[in-house]
Amino acid sequence: MSLLVVGLSHRSAPVSVLERASLNADAQSKLLQDTVAAEPAAEAALLATCNRIELYADVDKFHAGVAELSTLLAQHSGVGLDELTPYLYVHYEDRAVHHLFSVACGLDSMVVGEGQILGQMKDSLARAQDLHTAGRLLNDLFQQALRVGKRAHSETGIDRAGQSLVTFGLEQLAAGADVRTWARGKKALVIGAGSMSSLAAATLARAGIAEIVVANRTFERAERLARILTEGDDTDVLARAVPMDAVPAELTRADVAVSCTGATGLVLTADAVAASVEGRTGAPAAVSADDAARPVAAAGPAEARRGAETPLPGAGDENCPLDLSSVPTGFSVMGEAAVAGMDAATLEQHGAWAAGGTAVDRPREAGRPGPEADAELIGALAATAASVGRIPERRRPEPVAEVPRPQPVLFLLDLAMPRDVDAAVHRLTGVRLVDIESLAEASADAPMAADVDTVRRIVADEVAAFGAAQRAAHITPTVVALRSMAADVVAGEIARLEGRLPGLDDKHRAEITQTVKRVVDKLLHAPTVRVKQLAAEPGGAGYADALRTLFDLDQETVASVSRTENSTEKNRGPA
Repeated sequence: MSLLVVGLSHRSAPVSVLERASLNADAQSKLLQDTVAAEPAAEAALLATCNRIELYADVDKFHAGVAELSTLLAQHSGVGLDELTPYLYVHYEDRAVHHLFSVACGLDSMVVGEGQILGQMKDSLARAQDLHTAGRLLNDLFQQALRVGKRAHSETGIDRAGQSLVTFGLEQLAAGADVRTWARGKKALVIGAGSMSSLAAATLARAGIAEIVVANRTFERAERLARILTEGDDTDVLARAVPMDAVPAELTRADVAVSCTGATGLVLTADAVAASVEGRTGAPAAVSADDAARPVAAAGPAEARRGAETPLPGAGDENCPLDLSSVPTGFSVMGEAAVAGMDAATLEQHGAWAAGGTAVDRPREAGRPGPEADAELIGALAATAASVGRIPERRRPEPVAEVPRPQPVLFLLDLAMPRDVDAAVHRLTGVRLVDIESLAEASADAPMAADVDTVRRIVADEVAAFGAAQRAAHITPTVVALRSMAADVVAGEIARLEGRLPGLDDKHRAEITQTVKRVVDKLLHAPTVRVKQLAAEPGGAGYADALRTLFDLDQETVASVSRTENSTEKNRGPA
């Protein structure tokens, strides 16, 4: 087994990079085809979700495989290789198996324990099979990953460690309130009719939403989803379908909108959302005071919580040892709290920067001395640091009171990658937007259940079992070739016997033939069983070579058995 995975996910890359690297269905198919056409790869499968892009391949050379898969990911995503490389991770052989099994169990998900990844993994295998890029290794791998994921969910309480991304997103929209209480009586607009949108619609229906409107570019799919929602036994929601051009009007009526499409551009711009809020309330959805000074391009949930009433010093000033871009409003970059923890040399550098007056544009508190006094203070602190090593205590800045935002009248959940909703919507008053980026931030602090440890043990056991099975399977073509050669020897000797004894009747001929076969089978049974056991152990790959050498087996015969098995595996459907 030479399994290699190269990929990036919410754990390794910022959402902005994941968004740019996302692939549509056509690009995914082309990537798989180009991968198997490349020299190092014999098989390929792609797991592409809203928060991960992972390319799996059976390669004959590790370094060449990493280089080729990384290059192909960069080419098809449109993100330059130099820019993409720092965010890529690589797993090989057993570590690659462990990674996929962990993903299948929800251990690597943004929301730990969510089970939606199993459906996405099943779709990935089906795509690779349809394109004939999955052979024996990847068929076995993904089939087993699906079984491991199902086992983890059935044998443990991993489901309690987290919810689906949809449920988690709705909880964030509800901002701590009970989702059912928050949703009761509201009207929802669901944009898209794929698996994620369907899950969102069903979740909203079960939460007690009063009405769901489904919009999709293919109107028939929107109608189908609306019909399923209406006919569901566990809900009594009103559902109807509309074409995509009706979204602006429906957004004005909606309390909640969930969007998850495969569009490459924005589905809801900030202007469209602002217009819908104004159409609903009669008042414009102004940019909040907290965000007025922040550029639109930088808008995001993390920045939305940081005030921007006053400009920070220029982040490009190379003479300041502080990371000015991360300094919160209300925190003096030249006070004692800022320099606490610096050593003497860094303090002197900071003092020289302060004396230069670089930060004179930053408003000061009443009665606060000027930059010269700051420089003197820093100089004194430097002298202290020179004797004791560093200023030992870092005091936290005083908290800055935030201006409360008005209660939202429109709740938006964007589950698409790349995003469907303009990030600038975070800045609009009267709107609460939860997207993949804000979900990633919120889930970082989510509690994990004790069952996670049990799932990790399941994964470790299953990885060991899968590796043993693959190593044992590796020797199977050689064993089959050996038994085939033995059968040919028996057939040849029986034919030679018939030539010497032409008067041999059928009864005796059959008895002699059966006796010779039993002798050969008994001679081969113990060594072939034992060699399979030895080959299943770590480091047992050399036993196949030893068997071929000892019995002088034809390499082409062994290879033909392998090709037949691979051809059969490529046509096998997903579990």
